[in-house]
Amino acid sequence: MPVPAMFDRGAAHYDLLVGLNPGYHAELRRAAVALAERTTSANGGPRVIDLACGSGASTRALLDALPGATVRGLDASAGMLAQARAKEWPDGVRFEEATAGALDVDGLGRGRWDGVLTAYLYRNVAAADRARALAEVFALLAPGSWLVVQEYSVRGRREARWRWNAVCWLGIIPLGVLLDRNLGLYTYLWRSVLDFDSVQEFGDRLAAAGFVDIARHDADGWQRGILHTFVARKPGEGPAREEGRGATDGR
Repeated sequence: MPVPAMFDRGAAHYDLLVGLNPGYHAELRRAAVALAERTTSANGGPRVIDLACGSGASTRALLDALPGATVRGLDASAGMLAQARAKEWPDGVRFEEATAGALDVDGLGRGRWDGVLTAYLYRNVAAADRARALAEVFALLAPGSWLVVQEYSVRGRREARWRWNAVCWLGIIPLGVLLDRNLGLYTYLWRSVLDFDSVQEFGDRLAAAGFVDIARHDADGWQRGILHTFVARKPGEGPAREEGRGATDGR
């Protein structure tokens, strides 16, 4: 089953299930704050993209960190977007169906965005398409603006891999089957983390896409060594901040 279709099927219970994950919303807020600290706009409020917005949890975190921002939420799953649109949002928030690796960069506004947040996206993009997906974000950002990526990665980390396997098979997958009857989605999520780039490999992808000032912060709690937040800047004149501010060097 295609990945968007699996998320469509699981959309109705997704908020409940991620809400049971200790630290999920706290880490999203941390990623949103990391972007907010680095984001300014020359004309009015900042314009930011929430790429892979899902049911809107990351969008809410962005608005809390950047009140008054214009936010474009993009996701490949129509079911998840339906959940997001059903919530109350201020003016300036829009949701659209779009797939990373096949974005309409010119239609979205090449070089016009003050920041991009993307959470739990790139391991769902085929490895052969990840360079193109990062190139799209690079093209959308204004010079000097920042990308913040939150993603799971355990490759090359034995203890983190063991802990991820245990959490999935003792918690996430049984809960997903019990509440959602959606074994395919949750076993896919388990495998996708095992198969994803190492943190070094993903950092190298960011550099190859043209980003600079790349840094990484690792999550606390059970997600330590598993969940990582990357910050990366598009070179050029703009709101550049102190390199690596608030993050641990990931290079």
